[in-house]
Amino acid sequence: MASAEVTHSLDNSSTRSQNATTSLLAIAGAVVLLHVATNGRYGFHRDELQVLSDARHMDWGFVPYPPFTPFVERIGLSLFGLSLVGLRMFSVIANATAIVVTGLMARELGAGTLAQVTAALAVVFSPLPMFEGTEFQYTTFDYLWWVLIAYFVIRLLKTENPRWWLAIGATIGLGFMTKYTMGFYLCGILGGVALTRARRYLLSPWFWGGMLLGLFICLPNFLWQVKHDFISLHFLQHIHKRDVGQGRADGFWKDQFLGCANLFAAPLWIAGLIGFLRDRRYRMLGWMYVIPLAMFAVGKGRGYYLGAAYPMLMAMGAVRGERWVQAMARGWQWAVEVFFFSGLAAFGIYIVCAIIPFASSGPLQQFALKSNGDLRDEIGWDELVKTVADICDSLPADQRANLGVMTGNYGEQGAIELLGPAYHLPPPVSRTNSAWLRGYPQPPPTTLIVIGDSREWVERNFTSCRLAGHNGNALGVKNEESEDHPDIFVCGPPRVPWAQFWDDDQRFG
Repeated sequence: MASAEVTHSLDNSSTRSQNATTSLLAIAGAVVLLHVATNGRYGFHRDELQVLSDARHMDWGFVPYPPFTPFVERIGLSLFGLSLVGLRMFSVIANATAIVVTGLMARELGAGTLAQVTAALAVVFSPLPMFEGTEFQYTTFDYLWWVLIAYFVIRLLKTENPRWWLAIGATIGLGFMTKYTMGFYLCGILGGVALTRARRYLLSPWFWGGMLLGLFICLPNFLWQVKHDFISLHFLQHIHKRDVGQGRADGFWKDQFLGCANLFAAPLWIAGLIGFLRDRRYRMLGWMYVIPLAMFAVGKGRGYYLGAAYPMLMAMGAVRGERWVQAMARGWQWAVEVFFFSGLAAFGIYIVCAIIPFASSGPLQQFALKSNGDLRDEIGWDELVKTVADICDSLPADQRANLGVMTGNYGEQGAIELLGPAYHLPPPVSRTNSAWLRGYPQPPPTTLIVIGDSREWVERNFTSCRLAGHNGNALGVKNEESEDHPDIFVCGPPRVPWAQFWDDDQRFG
């Protein structure tokens, strides 16, 4: 009789687990369909154009980031060409995986189906993860690595099987091959080990094996940095100084509530943080959030840098919330659930409308373009390249014979490199980030179409300059290209030798 009851209980548990898994996959599938339906709406973002340009010049490192994301997009280019939907598919898959893993974290922590779905939906309707599925950037894959590491740590602490350190170490290595902010998360992991009873793993060969595995994975990029005098460190120092000077690091604490997570999910992740810190077994995960938080706050990091740490907090918060609600009378349970899910959905719908390009015209399009600067930066690249091509075609044959297109930023560089061949334009000449390392053409061009710089700078640095055209877009969208440097010039060569000009005008952006 007892055996039959145990079997029945196991069957029910298996059924509930299958139902929860189906629910998580359905949520992730809906997110995938949403992105696939809308990701081809406008054009490439300027950051995507940089990644695609670097993907055509694969190396073990690049000035602004490690090689993982360009490597993935190199595969994408071979599979999909310049298809927006195709190239962004890897980000969509990474985003969907992070959603499912969030629900699985909640399950490992003891959540039922509703709590697992709650944790997943809290991620779905948060601004940062919603954005991560709209473009391919290193932040998307970095987000996934942070979530996977948290899941592996939960499995480690739950099973007390030290072999999980191999998965943790390997994912840390992938993280360093994707985005260098993995270093802050590593500080949280190591701090969490040292400050909790997980310190016993310091004596385990599996811990050191995992760390060595991670080091082995990211070693090629480290050697590339050594070869190039740690140029990425100089880049990051420059970008950080710029961000602080322009106020981009302001609002760090506000971003934790409004950018990294859904506003109505704040009680969830706060409860999750408290839950981790109070739980002797899982306290390590609390430190994995607190230590990077403190480092970013003190170091004036941008608000979104910590965004990938919130899914693990939401997973634990969903577990604690489920237990709290179950202790209530049924009427109060219903009231709390309706209030929470209504708020989560309302804020989520607002975020979705601001981030997702649902419409190509009308009020919904205007709302998205007004609310989302990243969407505005997807507008006008085809028109820019077409304008440059028209200027090129208007030049005398002797000038076209040795022509270069000098770009002022990496977005223009990527646009000319990727879209220019259709108009028979030469490869871009760019002094920004990794393009500067690749150097200028040999022999150097004697005529230049210069875009992305002011008249004052152009006339100071080049000979025989004349205004040849203007950059804009048919939608009349105000973005960096149409507002900050719309003029296009035709010039002769630099006033100083090319080698000196190149050395004097290295740019980080």
